[in-house]
Amino acid sequence: MGKLRLGVIGAGSWAMAAHLPALDDRRQDVEFVGVSRQGPEALGRVRERYGFAMASEDYRDVLDAGVDVVVVASPTALHHEHASAALQAGAHVLCEKPYTITSKQAWDVVDTARRHDRHLVLSFGWNHSPMIKRLKALLTAHDIGTVEHLAITMSSQTRELLTDAGSYPDASPDTAPEQATWTDPAVSGGGYGQAQLSHALALAFGLTGARANGAFALTWARPGATVELHDAITLSLTSGGICSVGGASAYLGADGNKHHLAVEAVCTQGQLAVDVFRERASLFSPATGQIELAVTPGEGAYDGARPVNSLLDLALGNRDDNPAPGELGARTVEALELAYRSATSGLFERA
Repeated sequence: MGKLRLGVIGAGSWAMAAHLPALDDRRQDVEFVGVSRQGPEALGRVRERYGFAMASEDYRDVLDAGVDVVVVASPTALHHEHASAALQAGAHVLCEKPYTITSKQAWDVVDTARRHDRHLVLSFGWNHSPMIKRLKALLTAHDIGTVEHLAITMSSQTRELLTDAGSYPDASPDTAPEQATWTDPAVSGGGYGQAQLSHALALAFGLTGARANGAFALTWARPGATVELHDAITLSLTSGGICSVGGASAYLGADGNKHHLAVEAVCTQGQLAVDVFRERASLFSPATGQIELAVTPGEGAYDGARPVNSLLDLALGNRDDNPAPGELGARTVEALELAYRSATSGLFERA
């Protein structure tokens, strides 16, 4: 097929830091048709920098221009509206995380993608990485059963972002993040859980197939802060297993600003472990013994270009596997929705 006609809805800091540079590298596959964001001056800079044919503060103008693929990188509260409209317009969609605020919204977008036979890809970068895809293939070849105990820990440099004190290390130097996107709960849906644990849950649930059906959660926020910096969550799983999730907003500069993210799962027929900071992945079962995955140095680092490339390759028919489908995103939203409900009520909340 010819070039894919591209639309971008929400050309903010992360789109400028990750998605648009990756798309620029794929000019042989992509025609830059339309871009939308708020603020006419910033919008004009994006249009000029990447050579979009048109630009508008109204995302519907981008869809009306006729697009094959759309990157939705607007604030979380708008993802349901923007992703649904793009799918209904016939486009394949990459939706940035956090996916949506409610699970009802999340599953509705999944249903829309199915009805229109379009690819829906979530921007969970580690799920798109070669390291995790190789581990997933190993798990397919060596079934370790269903989860009995799942442990997820994560820390990353978001203290400044979530307290209106600054940005995050990977933000575009040319476009500062809009603070309300992260610190207004009506826009973001929450703090560290939404901003970062969405990644961690997607990694763990993508590898194991786990799904939450209950949660007890504690969160910690600075006095006067609008969203939480730290989370401690216990989940019950539909498999009958249990899951612990810990998330912390780290200080800028700690460990070279590299994300800490580790997942360990003990299952009915074996166990797995993955640590993107230490760049280690392994699988064990009584039948296979210990299998250590060969990992190239640097492979655990987050690469924001991978989700865009997955979307383009799916749309072009160059691949048929989606490392981060909408269904996976919906399961992360379910878990976080339960956790935030519990943190508010002080009770164990069930689905």
